[in-house]
Formats: sequence, structure tokens, C-alpha cells
Amino acid sequence: MAFHIPLSFPVLNGNENLYTQQALSSGHIATFGQFITRFESKLSKRLKTHESVVLNSGTSALHLGMVLLGIGPGDEVICQSFTFCASANPVVYLGASPIFVDSEKDTWNICPEILEDTILSRISKGKKPKAIVIVHLFGMPAKISEILEIAQKYDIPVLEDAAEAIGSKFQGKACGTFGQVGVYSFNGNKIMSAGGGGALISNDTNLIQRAKLLSTQAREDLPFYHHLEIGYNYKMNNLSAAVGLAQLEQLDSFIKSRRLINQRYRKMLKNFPGIEFQTESDDSYSNYWLTAILVDKEKTGFSNEQLKDSLMKKGIESRFLWKPLHTQPVFNMTPYYGGSMSEKLFENGLCLPSSVDLTLQHQELIVEVIHTELSKTFK
Repeated sequence: MAFHIPLSFPVLNGNENLYTQQALSSGHIATFGQFITRFESKLSKRLKTHESVVLNSGTSALHLGMVLLGIGPGDEVICQSFTFCASANPVVYLGASPIFVDSEKDTWNICPEILEDTILSRISKGKKPKAIVIVHLFGMPAKISEILEIAQKYDIPVLEDAAEAIGSKFQGKACGTFGQVGVYSFNGNKIMSAGGGGALISNDTNLIQRAKLLSTQAREDLPFYHHLEIGYNYKMNNLSAAVGLAQLEQLDSFIKSRRLINQRYRKMLKNFPGIEFQTESDDSYSNYWLTAILVDKEKTGFSNEQLKDSLMKKGIESRFLWKPLHTQPVFNMTPYYGGSMSEKLFENGLCLPSSVDLTLQHQELIVEVIHTELSKTFK
């Protein structure tokens, strides 16, 4: 279905056409070319202390990150349950097992208290987790200080899934730069897009060099094809990098727009009973990739599903929040620690249109649909 107002759509008003034409003219449209180098360089410069390698997807970056951390058959990896499946699927690719942990109510990300209980439980069973995957959902920084303190206490490396959080910060430092490895996604609907693609980042030069080797089929630097280990075809192509570079040049303006959109929603819905938002802490700065709300049916008189249907009838795209991974059939035998927070978030949540070019008039139309639903309840 074509929506009049999409959920999150890329804006290509920068150097995308210029750079892609230059890439085409160069003849380098595959996994070699100046835009790959320039994209990696500009991304690394933005992150200051970290180096980067750009890849063909965020999922590839997660998988490669786990390979770099030495995750393999029989290992256990702690994952947030309330997230997209790509955060956990690579664990299974490697023959390891995800251990799912519930969220906390403030950021909707992994709960530090339950995280530590989970670690102690797995250790008591003789299975110390090999890594912890933390997620910054919808661009909202997790409770990083508490999580890192726990990770350091038990000497467990952190893989930071910042797929949705490029440009978000915690205590002034970029999300993605706190763990041993961080990843970003540049999928079509992200705050900045390369059409597809992702990046792996680290402040460990050796890890980055190894990532670059493994992402190009582990071909050794010799005048013939020579392989000492199994690699992957994960490198980003030059055309995607051209788009990604142009988008990265506009990232700050994109974040400014998304945050303004979030502020408008909050102001417009401030006095609506039963509507709640994901909220920043004093230490956090979210890119607000998507503005997400919770709908309390008891107070509003309508559910998130009813609101989604009403928006759809007006040609407005919205999306349910992530269905927790521990409730997914494919993971029905996977251990889960926590209560029902992630399930409540899924049952009540809805993502609202958040594209960079979303106008005030479109937001007013979206809020009017919510107001109409509310009016039905109190007639």
C-alpha cells in the first residue's frame, strides 16, 4: 500500500546525485572505490576515537562483530528481547544461543538489574555469557553507565547495537562507541540511508583491520587469491557508499528535524489522557529516529491497533513496536529473564510517522485522527 504519509522515508536533498554520478563515471560500482574510503573516513572522523568499516547491512555488521568477539558453537550471548530479530539472529548463525532479557520502563531498553540477575543465573549453571548485546531502541540511549559497570564487573564484552541510533549520545559521547564493537544500520528507512548497508566501529585498530579482511572473503594481500580462514562477502559497494557519504553530510540537520518532530508530537498530545512517550534521561540525547507512543486503552478508550487502523484509512503509515523475541515462535525454546515489560510495550505501543520532511500540517492531521478516536470514546 502506498501511504500519503509514510512512517520514515529518506530525504535525498544533498550530494546524493552528484556522488552517485561520480561513482558511475569512475566505473567503480562494486566493493572498491573512493566513496567507500571517504565514507569510512568521514564516519571515523565524526566518532573521533573510533575507526569504521562500512558493510552491506547492519545485520552483517552484527554478525561480523560477534565473529570478532570470538562467539562460536555452544556459547551464550545475552540479548535484549524487545528489539528486531537482527540483534539476535547472528548469535544463532554462529551456533551460539541467545539469552533474552526484559526491558525497563524508562528507555525501553535492556534492564540493568535483570541483566545482572541473568549473568549470575547463567554463571551458576556453568555458562558464563560470552558477550552482551545492548540496543538503543528507536534512537534512545540505553542505561549505558549501569550496563557497562555490570559488564566490567563480570568481564563480559559488550557489542553495541546502535543500528537505530547514529547521532544519539550518552553523556556527550556517541552511541555505538561504548562497547568493544559498535554497529550502525543505513537501511532505507533509517535516519540516514545508503539504500542499504551498515557499519562496524571500534577503537581497537586490530579489530577494524580484521573486520576489513573478513568482510572481503578473508583474501590475503598477495598477487593471487590466498585464504587462511573463512571470510564473508560483507563489504559495502561504492554506489551505496556514495549515497551514505552524502547522507552523513546531512546527519546533523536530519537529527534536528527528527527531534523537532518529536517535540511537536509531545506538545500536541500533551493533554491527551493515556498517551505516553519514550523519554530521554538527563544524560541522554536521542536522534528520535522514530517517535513512539504507548496507548493506555483504559484511559483513551481505544487500542494501539484501533489507532493504527484509523491512521491507515487516512493513508498514514504507522507501525507496532517490536514483538519481543522471547515470544517469537523461532525462539520458543530460548531462556528468558524478566517480567512482562517488553510484552506490555508491544501490546500498547505504536510508532508514528517521523520522516525528516514531515510537515507541521501532516502532524496536525495525524493528531487529528488521534483526537477523533478520543472523541468517539467520550461522546
